Amino acid sequence: MRFLVHHMLRDSASARPDHPAIVGNDQCVDYQTMTARVASLANGLREAGVRRGDRVAVFLRPGLSLPIAIFAVAQAGGVFVPIHHGFFAEQAGHILRDCGATALITDSTRWDLVDEVLATIPQLQFAVIDGTAKRSGRFPTLALDQLVAASAKDIEPRCIEKDLAAILYTSGSTGKPKGVMLSHANLLSGTEIVADYLAIGEHDRILAALPFSFDAGLNQLMTAVLKAATTVMIEFRFGRDIVGKLAAEQITALAGVPSLWSLLAQPSAGLAKQSLPHLRYITNTGGAIPQNVLAQLRQLLPQTDIVLMYGLTEAFRSTYLPPAELDRRPTSMGKAIPNTEIVVVDEHGRPCEPGQVGELVHHGPTVSLGYWGHPELTDRILRPHPFPAAGQHVKDRVCYSGDLVKTDEDGFLYFVGRRDNQIKSSGFRISPNDVEAMICKVASVRQAAVIGVPDAILGQHLVAFAIAEENAGVLSANDILARCAGVMPRHMVPKRIEFVDVLPMTSSGKVDYPALRQRVSENHSQNT
Repeated sequence: MRFLVHHMLRDSASARPDHPAIVGNDQCVDYQTMTARVASLANGLREAGVRRGDRVAVFLRPGLSLPIAIFAVAQAGGVFVPIHHGFFAEQAGHILRDCGATALITDSTRWDLVDEVLATIPQLQFAVIDGTAKRSGRFPTLALDQLVAASAKDIEPRCIEKDLAAILYTSGSTGKPKGVMLSHANLLSGTEIVADYLAIGEHDRILAALPFSFDAGLNQLMTAVLKAATTVMIEFRFGRDIVGKLAAEQITALAGVPSLWSLLAQPSAGLAKQSLPHLRYITNTGGAIPQNVLAQLRQLLPQTDIVLMYGLTEAFRSTYLPPAELDRRPTSMGKAIPNTEIVVVDEHGRPCEPGQVGELVHHGPTVSLGYWGHPELTDRILRPHPFPAAGQHVKDRVCYSGDLVKTDEDGFLYFVGRRDNQIKSSGFRISPNDVEAMICKVASVRQAAVIGVPDAILGQHLVAFAIAEENAGVLSANDILARCAGVMPRHMVPKRIEFVDVLPMTSSGKVDYPALRQRVSENHSQNT
């Protein structure tokens, strides 16, 4: 019986022990070897003190150790918390503090990075290091290579499918990133559903260009393991890096955020010069593929299916568009994924008619358990069904996405926009408050306001408005942007900063963000 995450690995290792499971770091491990390494690491984690429900943060670069660590935490009965490998110290520190991580699995580079914030994480009990690193005087450090090489019996944690399996951090509309809680049942349901409609099989080779801290990136790993397919790890900088890997590894499946697809459509990526007969399908996440890029991809990859999808971390995938519908509905998000109900409701919770804009509501087995440590926010997002079927359990909650959509006469969905001020750029959901706070921190800025502006490549790019402190002297926008780039990931750095004397305010004294967006729109119209 398969009801826990690591059961997928166990079953695939039993069915295809010698089949390649993970390719990375110029190495390849088969399913039998991966299963043995996962069991050894799981046993080591248990002996070090990990118990059922303990949160274990996984802060590793893309490579063989990353998927092994994720499955090992699950097999140990813990809750894996992936941290994006490009995060800075304070971002990683926030996640460690917020989830109450008792253990950290990381590499030597990132271990040195987080050293400065370890003192602020009192609940952390030990760390597992991939590579050589200095020891901490605060708690024990264990060597990852020794743990995965040790022999161990196959332990079975006393968990059930409703237990918490993972916490994925995503920015809310305000404040710091929130942890979305996913049960074993959530992950298995999402894995089985996506593997079904994408027809993933044992001969697929999936390129993991998305980080496993993204729900879609994690699902790529899970679907591959479920079907005994092969996951190929990659850490890239340029489009040509991906194109080269697609050809060299005979990749059959690739998912990406809009900026990745825009990157691959550029001539410098070399997609037009490369034959990719094995690439069976590509798909999107983190936002729609720009229409001009979609047209280019269809021309560059005429034999490859393009599966447009929509989803959100709080409910995973919600809709997909079958490739056969792409000619007729290139801007559509499709319809509900299998075993899922998608409804569109107005502000009074009534069903919307075709063409009427309303909020997308998701009902199904992939609806998460809510936000870690934020029950009030959970109750705002996860609510009773707006019009439940007869006999439906009252505790069966649905996810209110905050996304505005509409349907056509055939029931196909189309994205309209967000209810809040959240910005989505390069597949990342960004809180304007975080960027505003950082601008004020790194420069003599009294107040800042950040908005998202439509961008054909990124989905949205950031524009900041800043009020200088009275005695600030001459401030350089380029200097502030350079300082921001030194403390924030690239996707959070504004494209430009405009200095203003005052910011528009609402009657309640809050920044009038719509007025700022209107200002940018008018300036753009005047300059075109």
